[in-house]
Amino acid sequence: MAEWLVEEGIGEARAVLVDRGEILAARVCWGEPWRAGAVAEARLASRIPGTRRVAVRLPDGSEALGEAFDPALTEGQPVLVRVTRGAIAEKGRAKLPQVRPAAKGEAPRAGPALADDLAAGIHPVRRVPVQGAALSEAGWDELVGEALAGEVAFAHGSLVVSPTPAMTLIDVDGPPPLPALALAAVPAMAAALLRFDIGGSVGIDFPSLAEKGQRRLVDEALERALADAGWQGERTGMNGFGFVQLVSRLERASLVARFARHPAGAAARRLLRQAERVAEPGTLLLTAHPAVRRAVREEWEAQLARRTGRTLRWHEDAGLALDATFAQAIAP
Repeated sequence: MAEWLVEEGIGEARAVLVDRGEILAARVCWGEPWRAGAVAEARLASRIPGTRRVAVRLPDGSEALGEAFDPALTEGQPVLVRVTRGAIAEKGRAKLPQVRPAAKGEAPRAGPALADDLAAGIHPVRRVPVQGAALSEAGWDELVGEALAGEVAFAHGSLVVSPTPAMTLIDVDGPPPLPALALAAVPAMAAALLRFDIGGSVGIDFPSLAEKGQRRLVDEALERALADAGWQGERTGMNGFGFVQLVSRLERASLVARFARHPAGAAARRLLRQAERVAEPGTLLLTAHPAVRRAVREEWEAQLARRTGRTLRWHEDAGLALDATFAQAIAP
C-alpha cells in the first residue's frame, strides 16, 4: 500500500509517496508564511472597479491578490482571507499569493505543516528521521537530480521540463519513428507530473503527427495514464503540431520551478541535511559556494548547532558549483 514518508529537516520538509519502493509523488515545503491553507486577517488595499477582484495587505505588510470578494467592501476595510496559492518566484519577479474570502467561523492560522496537509488525503503518512535513509532508499537523490536537470529519461527518449512564467513546458525528445516515441513518452510524462509536483497550466510538445488516427491513439493513452496516476484537471486533444495543454489546480511551485528559481536556497537546505547526517564526532565543517553560505539563515545555523550539539565551521569556495556542498566532521 502506498504511503507518504515525511522528513522534517531544517528549512525544508520533504515528502515522497512510495509504493513498492518506487516514488509516485513528491512534495517539498520551505515553510513559506503564506502557503495554501493559511488564514489571515488582512485589509483591502485596492480593487478592480466593477469586479470582485482585489488586492489585500497581509499582516506582515506583503500583498496578495484575491477574487470573489464582496463589491461593497471598501479600501482599508479588514477582511478575513484564506490563501489558495502561495507566492511563486519567477525570473525577475514573483507571482503574489492568491486568496479568497475565508469561510464563516474560521480563525487566523498558519498554513498546515506538510505532514498535516498530506494526512488530509487518502494515503497514510509516516514521519521518518532526518538521520535515516528512508527517502534516499526510495530514490530521492535521483528524483532531485532529474528536477535539477529538468530532464527525465524513458525507454525511447527523454522529457525536457522547463518552468516559464506562463506555464510548465514539457518537450518530448527522441529519435523516430515519431508515433512510437509519442506513445512511449506518455507514461513518463504522467509520472513526472506527480513526481515533480507540477500543477497549473502545462504544455506538452509531442512530435508532430500527421495522421489523425495517430494523434487519437496518443490522446487515448494520455487519458488512461493521467487517470491511472490520479491526476485531476482538464486537457485538450493533440493538435496538428503535437501540442497538448493540461490545466489543474496550482497551490505551490513545482520541484523543478523551485530548484530553478532558488538554486542557492535549495543547495543550502541540502547542505544542512548532509550536516545532520554526519555520524563521526567532531566539529562540523560545511563546505560550499559563497552564495550557498549566504542563503543559510542565522536561525538555521543555530538550529543545526542545537540539533547536532556541535560547533560549526565554514569553508567557502567560489570555484564550487552551487550543488557541490559537503559536510564532514573534523578535529576541534
